[in-house]
Amino acid sequence: MQRLTGLDATFLYMETSHNHMHVGGTCVFDPTTVPGGYSFEKVLALVESRLHLLPPFRRRLAEIPFQLHHPLWIEDPDFELEHHVRRVALPAPGDLDELARFSAEMMARPLDRRRPLWEMYVVEGLENDFIATVTKIHHSAIDGVSGAELTVVLLDLEPEPAETAPPDEPWQPDRVPTDAELVGYALSSLARQPLRAAKALRRTTMAALDVRRLNRRPGVKPPPAPFSAPHTPLNVPITPHRRVAFTQVALADVKLVKDALGGTVNDVVLATCAGALRRYLDAKQALPDDPLVAMVPISVRTEEEKGTMGNRVSSMLTSLATDVDDPVKRLHMITEGTRNAKEQDKAIGADTLTNWTEFASPAVAALAARLLSSTAVSSRMRPFFNVTISNVPGPSFPLYSAGAQMVAFYPLGPITDGMGLNITVMSYMGDMYFGLLADRDAVADVWELAHALPEALAELKKAASAEA
Repeated sequence: MQRLTGLDATFLYMETSHNHMHVGGTCVFDPTTVPGGYSFEKVLALVESRLHLLPPFRRRLAEIPFQLHHPLWIEDPDFELEHHVRRVALPAPGDLDELARFSAEMMARPLDRRRPLWEMYVVEGLENDFIATVTKIHHSAIDGVSGAELTVVLLDLEPEPAETAPPDEPWQPDRVPTDAELVGYALSSLARQPLRAAKALRRTTMAALDVRRLNRRPGVKPPPAPFSAPHTPLNVPITPHRRVAFTQVALADVKLVKDALGGTVNDVVLATCAGALRRYLDAKQALPDDPLVAMVPISVRTEEEKGTMGNRVSSMLTSLATDVDDPVKRLHMITEGTRNAKEQDKAIGADTLTNWTEFASPAVAALAARLLSSTAVSSRMRPFFNVTISNVPGPSFPLYSAGAQMVAFYPLGPITDGMGLNITVMSYMGDMYFGLLADRDAVADVWELAHALPEALAELKKAASAEA
């Protein structure tokens, strides 16, 4: 048994009938590289052979009675792989739009908390005889980095799947603890909370003083404050339904812009998203006068924590400078903004705010999430931020699953009430793949926004070429 951290458990408490707190990814494969030919049974056998390297795949939740404390992970005594890996086929023509529709349908369905919190759909019937996998796993189990590490476990460097060493000890399911045992375990942990809270308060006070000194320096423009983002059509109470769109750009183009105009790869990604959002909202006569604000997740996972599951993530708020017409000036403002946001995040410290999640009451947190969703409070206040933009670096060499070469990987992150758009990016084999997940009503034409992303990068590339 293992207790969820407060941060991991927060993703459970945030979940409502509209907020589905799982992350996902849609991978496209070319099965012509499979030794002996593709079959669904080979995919199933590969997953089964590597379950001991995928800890979250056989763990399910054990809720504490009366929600006294955060839940536990237990090794599921009723685990059956067939409940999680499923075979489906798309109707003709099986193009990228059809795959996005299916991905949206799967991301719109909540995971069953009575089982391990993940599902994989092996999708056949794609054009060019390609196959795909649409995978989702609850955010309480992984963050972006640990999710990428899980994905790598199911991939190989060659078409012939590598032999996997057996586990040191055979997997053993847990006995489901009784309610009395769960309550006793919770009370024992809660008894240590006052000391931890005192330490957290002291660290938070020191961090607040550091941030105040940092932001009062001459010439420093502080990052956007929470709830300072402007209203947009993206920021409405969300429904249970989703839309998905995909696109890709050349990583070389992103690096060309970075080298010519300054900033980092992530800054250019943010500027590309900013340009696309500006075009999209302006076309709808909905571009606000104030700049949009992005929430950007930041991994705080140390070298020692690599390979561990759960969430080791912070976040920063940064302006997208969408009120600026010139794309180069917009990029420079984003670069300055992310630099200041990173300095502030460093001053706060990786654990300062996440430590407070350890003291959240599960019952109160879950009730608050449901109340905020049911009362549509997000429509009556300024958004916490406008859009989530996440960039995860990936490999530059080909990867294979059950012998099939991966030709595309579109990551998908969750949306929350009042923030109806998530743009997640992952690099692979010289390209950057964008997965857009949106509320069905908030972004009815999500493909229009997806098509605007390469156009926005082309605008930056043109300016970069003029600088060269």
